[in-house]
Amino acid sequence: MSAPRPEIVIGFEAAPDIRAVIERVLGGLAGIHYLHGAPPAERQAALKNARALLTWRPHVELSADELAGLDHLGLIQCAAAGIDFVPFDRLPQAVPFACNAGAFSGVMAEHVMALILAAAKALTDRYEKLKRGQFDQFDPTKSLDGATCAILGFGGIGQALAQRLRPFGTRVYAINRSGRTEEPVEWVGTLADLDVALRAADVVVLTLSLNRATRGVIDARGLGLMKPDAFLVNVARGPLIDQAALYHHLVANPRFFACLDAWWVEPFVHGRFHLDFPFFELPNFLGSPHNSAVVPGSIAKAIEHAALNVARFLKGEPVLHLVGEQDQV
Repeated sequence: MSAPRPEIVIGFEAAPDIRAVIERVLGGLAGIHYLHGAPPAERQAALKNARALLTWRPHVELSADELAGLDHLGLIQCAAAGIDFVPFDRLPQAVPFACNAGAFSGVMAEHVMALILAAAKALTDRYEKLKRGQFDQFDPTKSLDGATCAILGFGGIGQALAQRLRPFGTRVYAINRSGRTEEPVEWVGTLADLDVALRAADVVVLTLSLNRATRGVIDARGLGLMKPDAFLVNVARGPLIDQAALYHHLVANPRFFACLDAWWVEPFVHGRFHLDFPFFELPNFLGSPHNSAVVPGSIAKAIEHAALNVARFLKGEPVLHLVGEQDQV
């Protein structure tokens, strides 16, 4: 008698195109149950028999009682790459939890390039001057050729960014946990070597995950180590940077430029967008609404990436991107 098929539950509302991706990747390996909109009895049965949960925001998709009853699972797979919003104290501690690291690497690296180039070529400044009738043709901008970019968080996004920077002739300094990489870079270190990277960089890019070790990693002291005309780009999480320190540094150093795609208070997590300081009044600042990963098809690709990790679990293969205590906020 053959063993029964394992059961997988999907916590989030899945549109038809997303369901098609999930069915294509996991349909041959497991029975798939969608919790959104299911009657209570059906939800209860699906969760009771499940071996894995695929979720975006488990604490939103499941009730407190449902979360507490997941201790029989073999895996909770999050579709999000960053997991600082996940309340791990409400999840069964013994159940492996995997994030979706690398799912948005390519498109986010493109967004970083757009921000860096906008800052280097002073696009917002020149545009505003043109609107006022000022044709500032011979005031030079910057080139990335020969510049040094320090990438703090040299995972999927950081490596994809490095690949896009090399054709520009940009030197890459990398910061990761191990201080080692097989990628061709000019220098690599850990957060213990952060001062070296900050002092050398013309551009500093944050792609770090937010955790206890990285919160506030860019503070007044770190900003003070950077070149007075450096660029700081953050596409990771707002609290990596001390908000007050950044604002006052921008005011005091008008040649310094900051580009933010990640903010301290955002609608997805906090239900609103809020800043403590008037960043948008500054000429040396550029922002985007945390949309670096939002392009057509990106969500489907991210779900496929996460589902493939669930497939590894079902096949008995090593699961990627498991979250440890050091990764939690």
